[in-house]
This record gives sequence, C-alpha cells and structure tokens, in this order.
Amino acid sequence: MPRTSENILETIRMIDEECLDIRTVTMGISLMDCADADIDASCEKIYRKITSKAKDLVRVTGDISREYGIPIVNSRISVTPVSLLASVSGGDCVKYAKTLDRAGKELGVNFIGGYSALVQKGMTEGDRLLIESIPEALASTDIVCSSVNIGSTKAGINMDAVKTMGRIVRECSEKTKDNNCFGAAKLVVFCNAVEDNPFMAGAFHGISEPDCVINVGVSGPGVVRNAVREAGHGASMNDIAEIIKKTAFKVTRMGQLVGREASRRLNVPFGIVDLSLAPTPAVGDSVAQILEEIGLEQCGGPGTTACLAMLNDAVKKGGIMASSSVGGLSGAFIPVSEDAGMIAAAEAGTLTIEKLEAMTAVCSVGLDMIIVPGDTSAETLSAIIADEAAIGMINSKTTACRLIPAIGKEAGDHLVFGGLLGEGPVMPVKTVSPAVMINRGGRIPSPIQSLKN
Repeated sequence: MPRTSENILETIRMIDEECLDIRTVTMGISLMDCADADIDASCEKIYRKITSKAKDLVRVTGDISREYGIPIVNSRISVTPVSLLASVSGGDCVKYAKTLDRAGKELGVNFIGGYSALVQKGMTEGDRLLIESIPEALASTDIVCSSVNIGSTKAGINMDAVKTMGRIVRECSEKTKDNNCFGAAKLVVFCNAVEDNPFMAGAFHGISEPDCVINVGVSGPGVVRNAVREAGHGASMNDIAEIIKKTAFKVTRMGQLVGREASRRLNVPFGIVDLSLAPTPAVGDSVAQILEEIGLEQCGGPGTTACLAMLNDAVKKGGIMASSSVGGLSGAFIPVSEDAGMIAAAEAGTLTIEKLEAMTAVCSVGLDMIIVPGDTSAETLSAIIADEAAIGMINSKTTACRLIPAIGKEAGDHLVFGGLLGEGPVMPVKTVSPAVMINRGGRIPSPIQSLKN
C-alpha cells in the first residue's frame, strides 16, 4: 500500500476517531530449558530467563508507539505450557504461577499466559497437578492467565478433563468471589488450541515454536464499522464483503509494521500477526455494532450468524493479502463483557447463550467472557464446555469457553471487571441437568474428518 498523503491521513483518522490500535505485542518464551527436578530451582531458572529475554519489551513497544503514533495497548508474555515443567519437578505448581506473576510485574507487562495444560487425549501427573492448582494459582496472582486444551479434531474430546474443568471453573469463581470472580476471567478451556495466539487469556508458547518470538494482535472493529456505515444501505452484501476485506488489509499492514519493527529492535524472530477484530467496552469499538451496521436491528436476532460468517471470512481474506505471517486465531472475537453492542443485546434478551454457541461455529474462539448465574452447577459448566468443544472438533477450528459463574448473583444482575474486560449481565442458563452424561467420563472419539492422512 503506497504511503500517499491520503493513506496517511486515513490512518490518522482511524486511530483518532475509530479506536484503531495494536491490541497486543506478545513475546513468546520457551521454558523447556528451565525444567528441573527441584521445583525451586526450576522457578529460579524461569524467573531469570523471562526477565532476561523480555527486559526491553515494554520500553521497545512504548518507543514504537510514540515514534509511529500507533497506540499499542498491551505488552504481554506467553510461555511454554507449565504442566510440562510440572511433569519433571512435581510439587506445588502454585510456585510456578507466583514466579510468572513476579517476573511479569517486574517487567511491567499486563498479562503473562501459559499456566496451561494440553490434555486432549489424556493427562500426565504434571497435567493433573497443574489443573488442580489453577483456582489457587489464579486467586493468588494478578496477571497470570491459564488455559487447558481438552479436545481436538485429531484426538476427540477428553470428557474426563471436561468434567474436571467444570469444577475448576466454579472453584476459580468461588476463590475470587470478593474480587468479582476475576479468577474465572483469566481461565480459558480450548478445543484445537493454537500455539501462536498472542491474545489473553489463552496465550501459551507452543512446543514447536522457537526459543523466543514476537507475535502481534491487531484490533479495529471501529474502523470496520465506520467503513460499512459509509457504504450506506444501498450496498449489496458483495459490496460490504469487499469493503471489510479492504479495511482488514489496512489494519493488518499496520500490525505487520509494528511486529517487524519490534522484532528488529528486540533481536527476536517475528512470528505472526493475529488479525482478530478484538472489541472493547468503548463506544463504537464493537463487533456487534458492525453486524448491526450491516443491517441487523440488534445482534442476536435472525441473520446474525450469516452476517458474522461473512465478516469473519472477509477479515481473513483481507488479512492474508496484507501479510504472509498471519496466524493465531484471526477472525472476529465476540466476548460479551468486552463488547458494548453484545452487552446491550444480552441485556435486551436478544442475545442468548444458545445463539452465541451458534455464532461461534463461524467466528474466532467461542463463548468468551460469558457471565452465568452463581448457582450454575459444575456439571452444567462442563456440558457447555463440551458443546463448544464439539463445534471445534467437528469443524476443525479453535473454539473455547471463558465462563464466569457470578457467585451470589442471578440472571439479570451485573458483574463489573473494569478495563478491557468490561462488565456484563448475568445471562440465564438452562437448568435441566446434564449430570449423567458428564459423569460417564471417557472420551468422545475423534470424528471421521480426522482421518486425512
């Protein structure tokens, strides 16, 4: 894209008026060389490696932001799934969480992800130790994020892990009930998790990644919304798709610029640009409002899934033309508490959990930042996770759940997190019990689509 005065002025307008930003520059760091049979020695190695590799991350992202006039909202770190280290050391995994928290705070990053386990086909002792420690780890730290992958298209769904995670999600909320159940907001349960995701709470540094890498997550719902609005009601759906594609191209080019510049200054390989449209509670910075500009009276009504499918596809087509290093999740996020339009639709009753589940079949990730009644049972939480994982498994895509049982609250109440996590209504959940199904355990076998070799 040529640097004409028109393009420069357009970019300035996007930043000043349409909430365009780089949502995160995330440094991925491998901790495989920090494994030790002594957990305290392992923690010391982790602390030294993270604070050494990422010592300039916050300064460099700040410099780039000031020099180019591009807002970079977050600097983050992701690490190798900690359960791999726990398999070597054993012991109290919370020590690892506190080490990550201490290192991240010293560096000034806003989140550090990778307190994670990959258990789609079964659990090691390290996986079990880490998963059981998640509630305490997230309650006793501030910036540590956790994720567990319980299924994949190749492996099927580990229903024993699904059952466990329903209980763990509840315990996370219960342990942090005096802090707006914040622990559960830092925990994601995945199917088909990717290794290069820069977005929290699900980021971890995959074992096939290099020792250290820079990944960038862009944003831009406000830019896309404005472009669709300017097209007017006379534009066809073909026209709208083309407009979204061109806009996504511009947003991704900005992310590519920031990623390569950060890579050069930090002397760390550049990994990917995740071109997901990541909303915020700010007015106008909403994926739901893009869908409403396309022509829905309100997000969640008839036509929502079709509009979202077109949006997600057009974003990917535009992004892939702008960079050969597109990865991560790349699409449109629909976190209810982080999106002003989603919040309004949920409050009106137009947007339900069942509709959100249908929408996740055609967009990035899944049931994200969904606040449910505080008395929702562990079995019901597990069943919601299983439903979402099934969509990912059958469709060979990443899906996930970030569910927050609002302890002491019921449907219609509100829970406020603040910042990028926003706030949202407690959404009603069907109360018919799935307990017999969840307690069967075992594994849902991989689908026929997995046999592609």
